[in-house]
Amino acid sequence: MAKLYFHYSTMNAGKSTLLLQAAHNYRERGMTAYLVTAKLDDRAGDGRIGSRIGINEPADTFVEGEDLFAKIEARLAEGPVACIFFDEAQFLSKDQVWQLARVVDDLNVPVMCYGLRLDFRGELFPGSAALLALADEMREVRTICHCGKKATMVVRMGPDGEVAKDGAQVQIGGNETYVSLCRRHWREAVGDRDCAAPEAAAAN
Repeated sequence: MAKLYFHYSTMNAGKSTLLLQAAHNYRERGMTAYLVTAKLDDRAGDGRIGSRIGINEPADTFVEGEDLFAKIEARLAEGPVACIFFDEAQFLSKDQVWQLARVVDDLNVPVMCYGLRLDFRGELFPGSAALLALADEMREVRTICHCGKKATMVVRMGPDGEVAKDGAQVQIGGNETYVSLCRRHWREAVGDRDCAAPEAAAAN
């Protein structure tokens, strides 16, 4: 039975690498994978999914307000698809996530979404919130903070090298813009006065 999957993480955890590897596995077995990514993220080139380790592949794109059920139905009319992969799934809208759920339920095609869970303010992206609510299966893709703990948060660096504390939720960028941190070091970076190192707190 087809399912809706959500693979989520913070920045630079290797989500796109995992997506490309999974798609390759399907093709290696003679099955067709349909890759889709957000039109607004063109860091790897227009209509391409790219990984930090240097691999990339062409993909179809989605835009805000697009009917993804109709898009996928049209693609299936061209030939069978074994699995559909969505990169940058945090940019989906709530309605689009419901459309992907309908693809799974009504067209019986598995959909695997890969994306960020939280933005630089520690808030859920709308698409990620909807996927956390609707996905049949979820998997956290892990990376680490500079301290060695699991990174669950991300900070955005401004042009001056300082941590940004406000601004638009969406700003495309990579390692030069975003840094993944554990929750404690994220709190320190954004200026949480109640966040002190354990040894410092013990001395007070």
